[in-house]
Amino acid sequence: MSAMPGPIEELHDLDPAQLHTQLPGWTTPKVIRGLVAQWPLVSAATQSAQAAVAHLKQFDHGTMPVTATTAPPEAKGRVFYNADMSGFNFRREQIPLKVVLDTLLKYATAPTPPSIYVASTTLDSFLPGFRQANALALGVDDPLASIWVGNRSRIAAHQDVPDNLACVAAGRRRVTLFPPAQVGNLYIGPLDFTPAGQAVSLVDFAAPDLERFPRFSQALAHAQVADLGPGDAVFIPSLWWHHMEGLAAFNVLVNYWWRPVPAWRDAPMNALMLSLLAIRDLPPAQRAHWQAMFQHYVFEADDHTAAHIPETVRGVLGPLDPAGADHLRGVLRKRLER
Repeated sequence: MSAMPGPIEELHDLDPAQLHTQLPGWTTPKVIRGLVAQWPLVSAATQSAQAAVAHLKQFDHGTMPVTATTAPPEAKGRVFYNADMSGFNFRREQIPLKVVLDTLLKYATAPTPPSIYVASTTLDSFLPGFRQANALALGVDDPLASIWVGNRSRIAAHQDVPDNLACVAAGRRRVTLFPPAQVGNLYIGPLDFTPAGQAVSLVDFAAPDLERFPRFSQALAHAQVADLGPGDAVFIPSLWWHHMEGLAAFNVLVNYWWRPVPAWRDAPMNALMLSLLAIRDLPPAQRAHWQAMFQHYVFEADDHTAAHIPETVRGVLGPLDPAGADHLRGVLRKRLER
C-alpha cells in the first residue's frame, strides 16, 4: 500500500490523579502509557490470564447473564457480515459471565479457537464493585463504564458519538484511528443494518481489496495507529473512526464514555436519518438552499442568529432546556405521524 498510518500522540508518566485536569479539554486522540498500571486487574493480568479471571470473578454475582458473541474459527476473529451481507458471521447468546471466562481459558492455547467476546457490558450492573477496586478519576460528568472481554478479535472501523477513554486491563490491543472526515474513504456499510448498532467500514483491514475499495489508501494516509499493552489507555474523541483488534488469547478492555452535553439532548444520528428522509433526494438546487439553512441555524448558530427576535417568541431558536426539548420532540412526533 502506498500510505502507512502514523503514530497516535503519546503521553508518558501522566499521574492518574492529574487525569481529571486534562481529559475534559482533549479533542484529538492520545495514547496514555501506563495510565491504569496501578489497577489490581492489570497487576493480576501481568501474572497470568488465570489470575485476571480470578480477579474478575470476585465481582461477578451471577445474577444476570451477559451477551456473548461467538464466531467460528474461519472468521479469524473478524466480527462482521456474512458473505452476501444478508446477515452476520456470528451469533449472540445469553451466558453467565463465569462460563465465558472459563471458556476463554479453555481455548487460550488452542491454535484455531472460535472467536468469543463479551462487548460493552455495563460494569456497575454486571460487576458491582469493580470500579471501586480499579478506580480512575476522569473529571467528566457521569461517565458510562463498560467492559469488553474476549480472545483475538477484529472489530471493523466504526464511530461512537460519546468521547471514549479505552483502558487495556489485560492482553494487547491495536487501535487504528481515522478523522471523521474520512467517512468517504472508509466505505461505510448500511446505517440501519449493522453488526452491533454502529455502521462499520466494509474494508477488511487485514487484507484490504484496493480494487474494490481504492480510496482506502487515501484513508490510510490520515490514519493513526498504536499497539497497547496492559495498563495503557487511548483517548478516542467523538466520531473518530476506530478499528479495534484484540491481539492476545485473553483480552480485557475497560471503556469510559461521556458526552459534554446534557442527557436530554437527542442523538445526532436521528437528525441525520431524518435528513436522509427529507433532504437527500431533493433537486440539487433545493439541497443547496437547505445546506445554507443548516449552516445558518445549526452549524454556524451563535448569539446573533435570533438576536433580532424578541426573546419571548424565539421558540426553538432560543436556548433549549429539558422542557423545551420534550416539547420539540412532541412536535416532531406529531409531524412524523401525519
